[in-house]
Amino acid sequence: MTRVSHFGQLLPGRRIVLFVVLAGFAALWPASTLHRTVQAQDETPAPAVAAPEAPAAAGDATAAEAPAVQSRSFLAYVANACGWFWGPAFLLVSFILVALIMMNLLQVRRDVLLPAQFVEEFEQKLNAKDFQGAYEFARGDDSFVARVLAAGMGRLSRGYAEAVEGMQEAGEDENMGLEHRLSYVALIGTVAPMMGLMGTVQGMISSFDKIAMSAVSPKPSELADGISTALVTTLIGLMLAIPAMVFHSILKNRIQRLVLEIGMVSEGLMGRFAAVGKQKTA
Repeated sequence: MTRVSHFGQLLPGRRIVLFVVLAGFAALWPASTLHRTVQAQDETPAPAVAAPEAPAAAGDATAAEAPAVQSRSFLAYVANACGWFWGPAFLLVSFILVALIMMNLLQVRRDVLLPAQFVEEFEQKLNAKDFQGAYEFARGDDSFVARVLAAGMGRLSRGYAEAVEGMQEAGEDENMGLEHRLSYVALIGTVAPMMGLMGTVQGMISSFDKIAMSAVSPKPSELADGISTALVTTLIGLMLAIPAMVFHSILKNRIQRLVLEIGMVSEGLMGRFAAVGKQKTA
């Protein structure tokens, strides 16, 4: 009570309350900021009530010992955590992934694999009994269904069963080509988490190496680089793997649906040759 009364003689009651509140905010503000804070010293915080000898000097010392704040953008933080190796590696993989996804999206379309205009014109030629023209028209087209029909009509001279077998072989070959291009997306979806895991192991090794080589307990700021590399590489690996797996599943289901539809359309168009027997097209 004596100290409080003596301190009250130096500063009025309202000024004491205001001083304590400002000192508390000054102590808590660096810990609540969203930017990275580098501590200048590891001393314990001063008591909430200042010493009665020189309260003004204590306030000046608290302001002088305030930790310095270093801020940077999240992109700069990620680039610094990835380093000279993982940054370009993940950037290259991301470009390849986007290119593969766009290529497959443009290729696996109904207008490309099963164009309605080709089916209509091919059926018109069959209705007009222009079988040679239908065969040449199918050979000149580059779509999935055209190649299947051309392969089937090319074997009509051997019989309808041979024609159907030729259509099945051509369909399997085209389907394999589509799935082969799509498999690279699945490969990135598998490799990207492994790259992130490798970066995690490298970052943890770097942090533990600093602990082992330090004579005293290292500061947290000295271990932050390795831990940042470990976490950021894992995050980027997952960010690449998840879209790759999603697009691979979507495109694979679309390929299977279109291949089934192409098989039904081609068999329906070639079904009229079932009772014809051998038919020469060349």
